[in-house]
Amino acid sequence: VSPEAGKKEAPAPPKAEAKAKALKAKKAVLKGVHSHKKRSLRHLHSDDPRPCGLQRQPKYPQKSAPRRSKLNHYAIIKLSLTTESAIKKIEDNKHTYVHCVKANKHQIKQAVKKLYDIDVAKVNTLIRPDGEKKAYVRLAPDYDALEVANTIGII
Repeated sequence: VSPEAGKKEAPAPPKAEAKAKALKAKKAVLKGVHSHKKRSLRHLHSDDPRPCGLQRQPKYPQKSAPRRSKLNHYAIIKLSLTTESAIKKIEDNKHTYVHCVKANKHQIKQAVKKLYDIDVAKVNTLIRPDGEKKAYVRLAPDYDALEVANTIGII
């Protein structure tokens, strides 16, 4: 019998024990004490989007030609306003028009450019209480709104 067999292991010195405890606490702070077990997803594969059959390859198109746009330049601008306040705007180099509700600012700009041969700097729009759309069209600095109004026939 060897003399070491009867001996029990000596208890760890308190300093090493404290260090081990500190490391354990550090690990707990970094990693967290609660488990991070992955949960299995219970998911039906019948929900998955998948292509149903082959893509269609028609012999001929359903529509032979694209539809004609009904919003042409003449349909966009309905009339130019000649109210007192609209005439005052002419002094600020602006014209006031009533136009189609479906037209956007870019379309209004293009229509004014084509119909009256003038450059537009900016377009402001609003919907009037009666449901019509009104546009304040500011002309480019090199155009005079008064001259343009005379050629159109507003004044």
